[in-house]
Amino acid sequence: MQLPEYLSVAGPGSDLIVVKRSKFIGHAAPAESEAEAMEFIAKISDEHKTATHNVWAYQIGEQDQWQRYSDDGEPSGTAGVPTLEVLKQMGLKNTVVVVTRYFGGTLLGASGLVRAYSRGAKVGIEAAGVVRKVLHNRIQITVDYSTSGKMENELHGYDQLILEPVSYTDRVTFSGLVPPARLGGLETLVQELTGGQSHVEVLGSEYVDFPV
Repeated sequence: MQLPEYLSVAGPGSDLIVVKRSKFIGHAAPAESEAEAMEFIAKISDEHKTATHNVWAYQIGEQDQWQRYSDDGEPSGTAGVPTLEVLKQMGLKNTVVVVTRYFGGTLLGASGLVRAYSRGAKVGIEAAGVVRKVLHNRIQITVDYSTSGKMENELHGYDQLILEPVSYTDRVTFSGLVPPARLGGLETLVQELTGGQSHVEVLGSEYVDFPV
C-alpha cells in the first residue's frame, strides 16, 4: 500500500562547506530503489574520483526498509553513520546522499568528522530541496461539447484538483491529478453536471511534490 504522503527531496542538488581547509561537498537526490541510489553514488564518485573520500548513505522504502551507508575509508562511525542519521532526523524517505571530501591538510578528529559530514549532508539536502510528496490519483473526464464549458468552470474551482491542458477531439477530455480523499466528491460533481452520462476514470496514481 502506498503512503498518503512522505518527505523526500525534489531533485539532484549539491552545495559546499569548508572545514579547516577540507572541502565537503554534499550531494542529494531522490531514489526510488537501491539500484537508483547506487547509480547516483557511482555517478558522483566518478565525477569526484580524485577526492579523498566519497561517503554515502541512503534511506529507501515506505517503512525505510533499506538503509545503507559507507565510510569510504574514514574512521568507522565518523562519516557514513552521521550522514544516514541526518536522513533519519529529517524524516526523508527515498533519498540518497553523498558527501565528497577533499582533504585540506588538517585532521579533524572523530567529533570534528561527525560534525563536518552531518553539515555536508544537510547542505546537500537543502540544495536539492525538501518536498512533501502527496499521493494523487491521475484522472480523466470525457464530456460532450455541450457541457464542456460548464464542466471546465467547475473543475477550475474544484478544491485540490490539479487540472492539465484540455484535449479537444470529437469530445472534450479533461485530465488532472486529485488526492484520493477528493475523488468521491469529484465523481458526484461530474455525475450531476452530465446527468450521469460521464464519470471520472482513474488511470493510476502518482506523487505530487509540494515545497516544505
